[in-house]
Amino acid sequence: MNMNYRDWLQQLIYKIINPLIRGMIKMGITPNFITTTGFLLNVLAAGLLVYAGLYDADLAYLGWAGGVILFAGLFDMMDGRLARLGNMSSAFGALYDSVLDRYSELVTFFGICYFLFMKGYLIASVIAFVALIGSLMVSYVRARAEGLGIECKVGFMQRPERVVLTSLGTLFCGIFSHITLFDPIWILLLPLIMIAVLANITAFVRINHCRVVMMKREREDAR
Repeated sequence: MNMNYRDWLQQLIYKIINPLIRGMIKMGITPNFITTTGFLLNVLAAGLLVYAGLYDADLAYLGWAGGVILFAGLFDMMDGRLARLGNMSSAFGALYDSVLDRYSELVTFFGICYFLFMKGYLIASVIAFVALIGSLMVSYVRARAEGLGIECKVGFMQRPERVVLTSLGTLFCGIFSHITLFDPIWILLLPLIMIAVLANITAFVRINHCRVVMMKREREDAR
């Protein structure tokens, strides 16, 4: 069976982290603990962004925030893997993971929006907010579809892509904060534009996918 790039990359990461996961199982660490840790790391990243927005702080704080967001994304992968390998999967665990994922995106984008707004990048802060809307709607449409019994994983800009773009944009904005050829905030803004556009497109692609599936079901029921 052919694997797409996401499946291939996921399997590669699993091979790397599996020894760590098995060590966690032996230590008695639970998936919910990993989920909570990942969320708290995102809160820390948001705090760094808010601090950088409040004070005349160096853009290097954005780099630190981006590194923390990227590290937190690893925890987002580990909790599910830990649940499966450790036979600790539960309905509540799945719910808890999904809810904290949404909270993580909310606090992260809040930090980015706040920083951009406080530094006078009003249009950029609006773009970040539109990216947040798209991110939440991608997840909401999938959750609503699955509640109706429809599998809905279509579209490009899913959570892993959003986390990578957000974290790397923030990270490299901080690393290259002293360049003079152009405003380094563009290093953060370009990934945000990609998320704002592609996440909202993905949400509508998922809506259309559900429409097609529902129409097919209706035709089959009418026979």
